[in-house]
Amino acid sequence: MSDQHAILTLGDEILRLNIVNGTEGPGTIDIAPLYKQTGLFTRDPGFLSTASCNSQITYIDGDAGILRYRGYPIEQLAEHASFLEVAYLLIHGELPTRVEFAEFEHVITNHTMLKEGLFRFFEGFHYDAHPMAMMVGVVGSLSAFYHDTIDIHNPEHRIRNAYRLIAKMPTIAAAAYKHNAGELVIYPNNQVSYIGNMLRMMFATHCEPYQIDPLAEKALNLLFILHADHEQNASTSTVRLVGSSGANPFACISAGIASLWGPAHGGANEAVLNMLNQIGSVDKISEYIARAKDKDDPFRLMGFGHRVYKNYDPRAKIIRDVCYAVLEQSADANNPLFELALRLEEIALNDDYFIARNLYPNVDFYSGIIYRALNIPENMFTAMFAVARTAGWVSHWIEMLEDPEHRIGRPRQLYQGAQQRVYQPVSQRS
Repeated sequence: MSDQHAILTLGDEILRLNIVNGTEGPGTIDIAPLYKQTGLFTRDPGFLSTASCNSQITYIDGDAGILRYRGYPIEQLAEHASFLEVAYLLIHGELPTRVEFAEFEHVITNHTMLKEGLFRFFEGFHYDAHPMAMMVGVVGSLSAFYHDTIDIHNPEHRIRNAYRLIAKMPTIAAAAYKHNAGELVIYPNNQVSYIGNMLRMMFATHCEPYQIDPLAEKALNLLFILHADHEQNASTSTVRLVGSSGANPFACISAGIASLWGPAHGGANEAVLNMLNQIGSVDKISEYIARAKDKDDPFRLMGFGHRVYKNYDPRAKIIRDVCYAVLEQSADANNPLFELALRLEEIALNDDYFIARNLYPNVDFYSGIIYRALNIPENMFTAMFAVARTAGWVSHWIEMLEDPEHRIGRPRQLYQGAQQRVYQPVSQRS
C-alpha cells in the first residue's frame, strides 16, 4: 500500500481512494469502498482498465513488448527451458532443482493415461465433432472420475489435480484428433517426452513404428512455452471467475477451454489460415492489402497486431526462425499457401501503413503456419493452444484460492432497461 491517494470529488463530497502499486507496471486505484460510500459503481466495458486480482505469475508490458513468467523473460525460457520446466515455474513460482524437476516429470509422465471409460466417452461424439467441443465435455467429466480428491481447500488436492490436468490434456486432445480421423486411439508411452508423446499419440498408428521428428518436437515445445500463460486474458479470467464460486478444478478448466474456443481468443491462428485461403494466391495480395487499408471494407488481415502489444509481439520474434526451419523441412514446403504467407509477412514488415500502426505479424500468424506445416488440421489449432494454456490456468486457479482477499466474482452493471411496470392478463392486452 502506498501513501498516494486519488481524489474523487462528488458535489461537495471529497473521497480519498488509495493507490496500490505493484512491483512493475501501472498502479491501481482501490475503488472497493466506492459503492459503500457513494452508492455508485464504476463502468468499464470489457474490464480494460480494471485489475480484477493480485497476481505474481505473468508480467506484460505491451508498449515495450515485454513478456515474463515469474520474472523470467520469455526469450530466456524459450531458448533454454522445456515446457514442463515452465509449467513447474508457473505453478510453484521458482524454477525446479534437478531433483524437483525429475520428480515432477515422473509424476506428469505417469498420469498421462485416461480411464478406459473416458476413452469410450469419445465414441458418443459425432465423427466430425470439433475437438474443442470434445475437450470441453471430457475435461469437465474428469470430476466424475476423481471426485474423492477435489477438495479445493486441500492444498495437496489442488496440486494433485493441477498435475493431473497438465498430464492428461495431451492425451485428451490427441484422442479427439483420432476420433475425427476415424482411427484407433494411441495410448501414451511413459518412455517418451511430454511433447514427443503428444506427437506420437496424434500421428502414430497401430500398423507401423513411429519416429518422432526432432524439429517438430522442438517447434511444439516452443509454441507450448509461448502459449503457457498470458496474464488475465479472457480464458484465464474465466477460470478464475468460475473457480471463485468454489467449483472443482475440472469444471474451471473446462470453462477456460470454452472461452478459449472463441475466434477472438484462441481461434486467432485458425483465422489466419482461413484468411490465407481466402486470399488464395500471391497475385491477389495487393488487392487484399488495399482492402485491409480501406476502413469501409470489412476485410481484416488476421495475425497482425495485438490487443496488448503495441510494439512487436515478443513471442512472434522467437517463433519466426523456427517457423522458417519447419517450412524448409516440410514435405509440403512448396505449398502456395506458405509462399503466400511469407510474402504477406514481407509486405507487412516493410509497408509504412503497417509499421505506423504497429501491425506486425503476431504469434498467431506464425503458429498457424507451423501447425499447418506439421500436418495438424485447422480444427486442432485451438486444442493445441488449450493443452499449453492449461499450465497457466491451473497456476492462476491455485493462486486465486491461496489469496486471502479472493471472493466470489460478482461484476456489477449499469441497468438501462424498463422501470417498474404493471402486469396485465393476456386477455386484457391489445
